[in-house]
Amino acid sequence: MKVDEESGMDSYLSPEAASELEADTLTDLEIVALEQIAAQERPLEERAQGIEVVVAGHICLDIIPQLVGEAIAFTPGRLIETHKTVLATGGPVSNTGLALHKLGINTRLMGKVGNDLFGQAIFQLIEARGPELVGGMVVAVGEASSYSLILSSPGLDRVIVHSPGCNNTFGADDVRYDLLEQARLFHFGYPPLMERIYRNDGAELVEMLRRVRSCGVTISLDLSLPDPASPAGQADWSAILSAALPYVDVFLPSIEELLFMLQRPLYDQLAAEAGPDGIVERVTPQTVQKLGQRLLKMGVKIVGIKIGERGMYLCTGNDDVLIDMGRGQPANPAAWALRELWSPCFRARLVGTTGSGDATIAGFLLGLLRGMSPESSLAAACAVGACSVEAADAVSGIRTWPATYTRISRGWGHEFSKYAQIMRDAGWYLDEYDEIWYGPDDVEWESYEQWKD
Repeated sequence: MKVDEESGMDSYLSPEAASELEADTLTDLEIVALEQIAAQERPLEERAQGIEVVVAGHICLDIIPQLVGEAIAFTPGRLIETHKTVLATGGPVSNTGLALHKLGINTRLMGKVGNDLFGQAIFQLIEARGPELVGGMVVAVGEASSYSLILSSPGLDRVIVHSPGCNNTFGADDVRYDLLEQARLFHFGYPPLMERIYRNDGAELVEMLRRVRSCGVTISLDLSLPDPASPAGQADWSAILSAALPYVDVFLPSIEELLFMLQRPLYDQLAAEAGPDGIVERVTPQTVQKLGQRLLKMGVKIVGIKIGERGMYLCTGNDDVLIDMGRGQPANPAAWALRELWSPCFRARLVGTTGSGDATIAGFLLGLLRGMSPESSLAAACAVGACSVEAADAVSGIRTWPATYTRISRGWGHEFSKYAQIMRDAGWYLDEYDEIWYGPDDVEWESYEQWKD
């Protein structure tokens, strides 16, 4: 079968061919891919120019040595040889923002850097992707830019040495609210790495979200796992989230972050028992479900929990709350209402996990903003996340959406067998065609129960 190398789509999926097909013969994953190809074929001045997403929050320079060998132990006094070192921008402003940009979403970045060499490197790296991306960035004269030294050994999760720099002084007044008047969605990431944002029980975070809400945009929020010994690790995150989440429409944390912040005793227990894969392998579906329902009660409309190698869990509120989500709400709120789904990860050639969660978020937001179903949005999330781990940095492995869809359409499979029995024992049903799990609280569950009978 002939492949269009530029678009990444098979020739039979060209826009011209698609126009001859009935709409119901195409999946929403495929429709979005075709629409993007068609958009790229139009003259530049005819393409949509409006800002769709503003990604704000933490940004840094990632310094990533390419380590040699397997499962390297970092012991005192040891000299460790590396291959070349990768310099890349990091943090959700860069990771999620640039991923959205590569996926075809018109995006602006809104982070804070110093006027030092690291800050200059961050600007240069972003502008190389698209000069328009830096339109919302803030340069703080005399402040130090943030950086991370990322040590990612093959086969193991990464170790990060991080300096927050002027992320610690980012506040509500650093947000460009004029850009939000044009946008559909505002995504904010990594409050635990931003001191001004989380201190005083998150007063600055709440004030920022309140002002953002008044702009009519949909608000999504991501977290990071704080160092337990740091001030962020000692903060009352239950109180912070209780105050902030009523302003949040889409909440996309990891299971580790949620357990640390909302169920610390269980987090400590699982961390003490965990093997090399971390606590993810020991978390039960019931624990994930209870956390999801708790977050909905705290005011979130759509909850997506990232669960490492086990994929992504989704639960949602009813359609009454979904239609009050701002300009980025689901195209079909009824299809998103009262859902409980779990998508396993796609199989991937693991190189590094840096930014994989941020890439997963980008895929999910693509699905939401492009009118995909919740099932397809989860597939997009896990597909983009899987592409991300096939490169050392957060963005290089990410493809355009048409190229990503092509990979899915050619039978790119999920990795679900390891935890399949655990899921079935917890009452979940696997759709073996789409390789997605339907939960006991999913509104479609009754029809699947009847189908099985």
